Amino acid sequence: MKLSKYLSSSFLFFGTLLGAHAFAWPLYLPNSSFFLFQPDAARALSLLIALIAIAVVALDINAQVLDSKSVALLGVLSALIAALRLIGAGAIGVEPMWFLLIVASFVFGGRFGFSLGVLSLAISALLTGGIGPWLPFQMLAAGWIGLIAGTIGSLTRTLNHRTQRLILILVGIFSSLGFGVLMDLQLWPWIAGTDLQLSFVPGSPVIENLQRFVAFHFATALAWDLPRAITTSILIALTSIPITKSLQRAKLKLNFTSHGMEQKVNAR
Repeated sequence: MKLSKYLSSSFLFFGTLLGAHAFAWPLYLPNSSFFLFQPDAARALSLLIALIAIAVVALDINAQVLDSKSVALLGVLSALIAALRLIGAGAIGVEPMWFLLIVASFVFGGRFGFSLGVLSLAISALLTGGIGPWLPFQMLAAGWIGLIAGTIGSLTRTLNHRTQRLILILVGIFSSLGFGVLMDLQLWPWIAGTDLQLSFVPGSPVIENLQRFVAFHFATALAWDLPRAITTSILIALTSIPITKSLQRAKLKLNFTSHGMEQKVNAR
């Protein structure tokens, strides 16, 4: 069972490396490699990312880190987050889904949070018809947000609820702003044109393309990123304590604790 746990971590690591490359390639790949990352490859990339998230869950089940009840909870939370995304559909930066993803991941841990983020965005895309070149990048970004929130939650689980709420608010703000940076980075080569000071120039030095991207991001970010950060932080401030307590009770009933997981894995 330890092998399954290590494989799960390996899949998660591979998914992170794949995502980092998928987002950052415009900064360093030469012009000759530009064709490798056309938007038409988005479907295959989306499928690969979803399979990585499912593999993480399957391997954790095999390692008895997750059981059937935990998987059912993952499905319920994914559906709730996908439904919350519908509320903010079409609203500039008003996306209430992020607060629940962050709080749930904070309680249940990083690997659970990664799978929750990826699957939630995949389900919401199916519900809204929002399947396009942007989807794999949204899935990856949501998975990373869940992974980071879950990792921070594991490191701060002994703190009181008010302190955890403050930490969650900070995570919500930085996640909202970071999501905006990542979404701009994946769109930048395709929408900024080719002859502007903000344009992506294939084959240019990294520092030059980075300067162009930063200028592009700040020229477009205020309308989306700040409303997203404000909405997420307010919702976390208002709801994180009762939701965290409820999820922690569910976690205990499911025996979904780090101590319990270590015992299960070590017993094997």
